Amino acid sequence: QVSLVESGGGSVQAGGSLNLSCTASGIIARCGAMNWYRQAPGKEREFVSSIEHGGTTRYADSVKGRFTISQDSIDNTVYLRMDSLKPEDTAIYYCKTECLVGWNLQDYWGQGTQVTVSS
Repeated sequence: QVSLVESGGGSVQAGGSLNLSCTASGIIARCGAMNWYRQAPGKEREFVSSIEHGGTTRYADSVKGRFTISQDSIDNTVYLRMDSLKPEDTAIYYCKTECLVGWNLQDYWGQGTQVTVSS
């Protein structure tokens, strides 16, 4: 079993910054990349960023150049530094990973953390 706990959300004005954290616990050795997703009111959940164990990162076009994902393997924590925030970044941000459970791949999600950006 794997548990993901996000923190660091809050309310900021446009142009501001926030730093989200996601700490994983459990049998994480059988898990793949760590991902950040977000879901705005009335919209589908969308991919934001990911980081592989080896450090390879990916970003959605909408956040490239503004968001930075990083990881601390010792603390099993993934961070999402968000700069130059825009009102359209307002959403609940979720941490997600995929783990091998037996012979199956299973998704694990955190509970989410709210980010609100005001204009």
